[in-house]
Amino acid sequence: MAKKTVAGYRDQSSKDGRSHTKVIKMVKSPKTGAYTFKEEMVPNEAVKDYFAK
Repeated sequence: MAKKTVAGYRDQSSKDGRSHTKVIKMVKSPKTGAYTFKEEMVPNEAVKDYFAK
């Protein structure tokens, strides 16, 4: 018996999941000098502002 994908159970008329974007920013640690990655979910309109900081 075939399995359905998780996306198949989602209501296709709802577009709420597409209003946010996952952004990943590389940040240098002041203590060790090593780089870490900071991940956040931000609204699509705020993506450019997030990277401008």
